[in-house]
Amino acid sequence: MIPHISTIDLYTLASGDILSLQVYKFIGYQPGKKAYIQANLHGAEIVGNAVIHQLIEFLTALDVSQLQGEIWLVPVCNPLGTNQRSHFFSTGRFNSYDGKNWNRIFWDYEKESEGLTEFAKSQINNPPEVIRSNYLKRIQQAWQEESQRINQPRSVPLSRQYRYQLQSLCLDADYVIDIHSSSNQAIDYTFGFQERIESAKYLLLEYGILMDEYDGDAFDEAFLKPWLALERELAILGEKIKFDLESWTLELGAGMAMNPTSVAKGVAGIKNYLAHKQILSLSESAKTTDITLVSKSKINSYYAPTGGMIQSRLSLNTKVKPGDIIYQLLNFNKQGKIPEVVSIAAETSGVVFDISTNQCVNQGEYVIDILSC
Repeated sequence: MIPHISTIDLYTLASGDILSLQVYKFIGYQPGKKAYIQANLHGAEIVGNAVIHQLIEFLTALDVSQLQGEIWLVPVCNPLGTNQRSHFFSTGRFNSYDGKNWNRIFWDYEKESEGLTEFAKSQINNPPEVIRSNYLKRIQQAWQEESQRINQPRSVPLSRQYRYQLQSLCLDADYVIDIHSSSNQAIDYTFGFQERIESAKYLLLEYGILMDEYDGDAFDEAFLKPWLALERELAILGEKIKFDLESWTLELGAGMAMNPTSVAKGVAGIKNYLAHKQILSLSESAKTTDITLVSKSKINSYYAPTGGMIQSRLSLNTKVKPGDIIYQLLNFNKQGKIPEVVSIAAETSGVVFDISTNQCVNQGEYVIDILSC
């Protein structure tokens, strides 16, 4: 199966060079659902590019009859962020022009939509597929208005121009997967919504973080949040409908690294998930794995109580209980005393979830996350 490859210009630099996206579209013989998968929204989080490369190789080897619907793949989806550097370290988590997090800029239709209750009432007697089609038309119409604002002579800031190009690719998708990594070092896990937890086990990851609070500005949130709002309105009216629409963020490995184990987990989980959604027809049926699902509020971050050098820190995936020493700080106190070793103990039971890359910290800087589970 050969993909349709298209290039989308994002923005022109002062030098005249143009940064662009490349989209790989695999189209099945039969129409069906659309899956949209992207990687590298944060510039240093590169592992998803290897996942997408392996997916391209896998899909290319399939027969077109094994795909029902469409799979769109977008590696290096933020070329400006990917190319940001500080000395020889990749950065790219924040837009260097306005300081905004690249994954907190996205358009959430729910925030500007009006009359959602009235719309729900007008659709109450329609089948779910008709309601979905009508609501998508409302979203697309509002999105067209954003395009008109961009094309005005005064235009809009870079972040809005960028998000328009990226979100335009997935507004009509059924499933969205955004591949990230820890900015530091972390276990492999997924972010998801409480309302869609039944599908998490098909991603074949050991841990899942459920978003108990979200504002809709992240890419996965902006896609699904308007649909969750519509589901809630319909439920209030006595019509319990769950649209077959989902979005996930996969967090695979560490920033600035292509961890082969994390890549393999990402590829296996996505293939299995797409088989579960009957987009892919594979020789083996989709399987599930036990997944520990924990609220995002259960992530306990530890910050340095004083400045120093981190030593004797526990490794990722280590289970701890209250009172266990999770790391030590070698502190050069500059008070005429010999250096001091400060031991930091866990406050709760859990698992070492994420650790800082830098082992030299100022007071108040991040050191370690413990996931209470």
